[in-house]
Amino acid sequence: MSDHYQIFGAELSPYSVKVRAYFRYKGIPHDWLPRTDENMAEFQKFAKLPLVPLVVSNHGDAWQDSTPIIEEFETMFPEPSIVPADPALAFLSALIEEYADEWANKYMFHYRWWYDADQVSAAQRLARDARPHAADVEIEAMAQMLRERMVQRLGFVGSHSTTKEQIESSFIRTLKLLEKHLTHRPFLFGGRPALADFGLAAQLYQCWTDPTPRKLFDQKAPNVAAWAEQMQDPSADGEFESWESLETTLMPFLQSEIGGLFLPWSDANAIALEQGKEKMSVTLEGKPFTQTAQKYHARSLGILRERYAGLSGNQLLDTVLAKAGCQQFLV
Repeated sequence: MSDHYQIFGAELSPYSVKVRAYFRYKGIPHDWLPRTDENMAEFQKFAKLPLVPLVVSNHGDAWQDSTPIIEEFETMFPEPSIVPADPALAFLSALIEEYADEWANKYMFHYRWWYDADQVSAAQRLARDARPHAADVEIEAMAQMLRERMVQRLGFVGSHSTTKEQIESSFIRTLKLLEKHLTHRPFLFGGRPALADFGLAAQLYQCWTDPTPRKLFDQKAPNVAAWAEQMQDPSADGEFESWESLETTLMPFLQSEIGGLFLPWSDANAIALEQGKEKMSVTLEGKPFTQTAQKYHARSLGILRERYAGLSGNQLLDTVLAKAGCQQFLV
């Protein structure tokens, strides 16, 4: 029997649609199974954590966590590759993907659960996806319960009254910078999607489905919206570009979003955990940013640092990271 896979996921989960887009791009045979009440027992049979996405093979093998899933399947299905041949670009792609998972998720979650219109929209969609055959009265009750629970989790991603402006400014700046970068190319690194595309587009696509950030896409970033939609079922249109052709419009994004926000936050998070603190705090753009320290991300930062250490002596990468203000946080 040829390999076939099931992806247990949710339409409102950026990590789920990230993995689904990857499977579609690779042409990997799969079924998409929304995690509903009806298939919860099957999900729990294989899941080690109560989180989507979960990928299960027809042989009973199971994988969770979007980045390890993609990395594992990239070894099994290497073509078309999502890894630029240039090691410097491959690292930058992984860095942007890490930014997407850990920082872009902040503005995705913030917009979804901060404003009333977005809360109502998301809660009702989540309820309907979980119970597709339920009566409207049941959906309304479940939506209200979900709304209350998710709003209470805003602080977990660092969204509160003192960080609201920082998070929303980051989102708007990302739209403006990526709008320029994607004007003359279909994907972040050229003519085909890289790991970075799958990670970042998944977060921004979720923003695009919510009422408040959707208006900002319409006003400021039609190219970004088109890219995020295209990344739901992408195909290769060409080859990866060189850094020389990417630098003019990609460097500003690296400088402001990754060197200016994400890596300082990430480094401060790791330091707080090393010191045994429950809360982390860092000054970003002249203002304090505080939240609960994130253990998972401290581990993923360590992996990123190990990967950078393995590229010791790569002059192009060192030059790019130094100029972007990233290098000091990766050593």
